[in-house]
Amino acid sequence: MSAPAGAGAKAATRKAAKGTAKKPLKKPASSAPSAPTLDVERTFLGPGVRYLAGVDEVGRGAFAGPVSVGIAVVDLQEQSLLDGVRDSKLLKPEDRERLEPLVRGWAVASAVGHASAAEIDALGIIAALRLAGNRAWGDILAGGTRPDIVLLDGSHDWLTLPAQVSLFDDAGLLAAGEAPVTGEPELPACDAPVHTRVKADMSCLSVAAASVLAKVARDRMMLELHSEFPAFGWNENKGYGTAAHREALRAAGPSSHHRSSWNLI
Repeated sequence: MSAPAGAGAKAATRKAAKGTAKKPLKKPASSAPSAPTLDVERTFLGPGVRYLAGVDEVGRGAFAGPVSVGIAVVDLQEQSLLDGVRDSKLLKPEDRERLEPLVRGWAVASAVGHASAAEIDALGIIAALRLAGNRAWGDILAGGTRPDIVLLDGSHDWLTLPAQVSLFDDAGLLAAGEAPVTGEPELPACDAPVHTRVKADMSCLSVAAASVLAKVARDRMMLELHSEFPAFGWNENKGYGTAAHREALRAAGPSSHHRSSWNLI
């Protein structure tokens, strides 16, 4: 029995339509952040400005442990790039550990300063950040390097002592030369011009390098403290307020390394 007239043509039309049907467009894969460069840093190169200090902090929002400030100094005339360095938050722990000695060898000078939980409680977080920064700054100067300019991650210059207290500052301002630790020598305050840049750790290699140094140094400190206070899981949370950390605080109460002036629970 022969097929009805036109049936073959209809079947061919359906087959052709099926073959030419548009496929749904795939969403483009999200691209990884661009590697930081020295492009921003080199805009500061000029008369009297050759050495730039990239500065970043780690641990500001943690419940326990110190706040840490890293500094990586670069030579704006001659510095080369360093592959693999990113904002420390974007790197795996093993990559940060691998990069840390490379960063120290790459930078003209580098240092990390810390302010303890007790100092944060006594001074407030802004003055404690400044204290940690001044400790790192003092180490840079002691090594024979004097940066001409500072590039600081963020929108607020917490490194320079303000002429007067603002809404950003705590009551416990730390004046130049003061140090709350008995027997600690006077600290030189940062006297170089400070320029802030939001998300500088993402785009500026000197600041990304500083973030790696600060993160590695602070993580190592938290691992040491974990052996003394294992209940809080600092080997994993590094002192930040995870659910498990909060639960441990409710069960055991704060340790001597918790920021007792904060609302921890």
